[in-house]
Amino acid sequence: MSPEVYAIALVYFVQGVIGLSRLAKDFYLKDELRLGPSETAMILSISQAPWLIKPLWGFLSDSVPLFGYRRKSYLMACGAVGCLGWASMATWVDAPETALVAFTLGSLSIAFSDVLIDSIVVAKARGEEQGVSGSLQSLCWGFVAIGSIVSSYFSGSLIESYGTRFVFGATAVFPLMIAGASTLVQEKPIVETAQVSSEGVLSDFKAMSGKLFQVAKRRDIWAPAFFVFLWQATPSAGTAMFYFNTNELGFSPEFLGRVALVRAFCALGGVALYNGYLKRVPLKKMFLWTSILGTALGSTQLLLVSRMNLELGISDKVFALTDTAVLTVLGEVSFLPVLVLAAKICPEGVEATFFAALMSLFNAGGVTSEFLGAGLTKSLGVTADNFDNLFLLLSICLVTGLLPLAAINLIDEVKDDDADDVESAQKNA
Repeated sequence: MSPEVYAIALVYFVQGVIGLSRLAKDFYLKDELRLGPSETAMILSISQAPWLIKPLWGFLSDSVPLFGYRRKSYLMACGAVGCLGWASMATWVDAPETALVAFTLGSLSIAFSDVLIDSIVVAKARGEEQGVSGSLQSLCWGFVAIGSIVSSYFSGSLIESYGTRFVFGATAVFPLMIAGASTLVQEKPIVETAQVSSEGVLSDFKAMSGKLFQVAKRRDIWAPAFFVFLWQATPSAGTAMFYFNTNELGFSPEFLGRVALVRAFCALGGVALYNGYLKRVPLKKMFLWTSILGTALGSTQLLLVSRMNLELGISDKVFALTDTAVLTVLGEVSFLPVLVLAAKICPEGVEATFFAALMSLFNAGGVTSEFLGAGLTKSLGVTADNFDNLFLLLSICLVTGLLPLAAINLIDEVKDDDADDVESAQKNA
């Protein structure tokens, strides 16, 4: 446990615990800014833009040292940017436009620091035996899980007791831990900082872009990557369901915090299930059956919307907790094959950069999903107090979730006997 390992653990912990603000963002946009489901979904989607260009952050830190450092100074800046974004939400932000800017600053802080700390982990693991490298990865994912569980436990109760602005203020403290972690990073200053020129940086960027473009033109690369995008890009009704749960069913922030806590524990269960029993299943079979099961199990939400769960003698809260547990486990089981597929198709020589590009494509699919969901929500007239067409909205989202299966043959199975690809994928993710 060197100082640098403590820095790695701190940054990964912040990645998990920053979820403290997740419910607060939803309630702030809904209750204080009085936005409808479609507007809320749009703001939350756009604010995730920094996650769509992760390779750019990696290139920037590699090519343009800040105050003589490639990692430490940028980590310090990430902490300051994140603190500024959340502190502004806690104090003076009172409009959708400024909320969007503040949320984006918060996303930028975590997305950029994620790239930076991943590069530190890779450098530290290089040359070490597998046991040491594996222990480091376990430490990273363990601290993310701890942070997620802690934030889930308190996210709802703090909103109910003190309000959303208090939660934003509390969230503003955590990016400062990233800034503090930067002081523990063991990095020698770069003396030749003055030699960095805009022409040189632009030339390097063109060279990197050209190399990635040449690789991406290969069918065995772009075809699976396109499937990954389609897999994630189908419409989502998540924001509309949040409004239904709070406005129609009367779920309190504290209860939704308990739901988030169940989700955090079940996510760990899903990872354990996949690694223990499913990692050797061929990818095409995994995508096929998780998609079919996801649609079948996701359709249980129609029972909640139609209130049939009450006729079956199942209360809304029990139904919501059980439904969340099952769907979260399935969600993790269906997500890990995406990481494995991404790791399999990364060509030698540009593994880290190309994997970051693939994860950006995956994130772009998620943003597309939210945009499509927001458009459907608006076109079907689902609002904060009108859920007449919510059943139809959910049905469309469930059916379209099967559409990517039409492109499943874009996946070229390679090295299916190498089940340890999931570990490699988790390292880069």
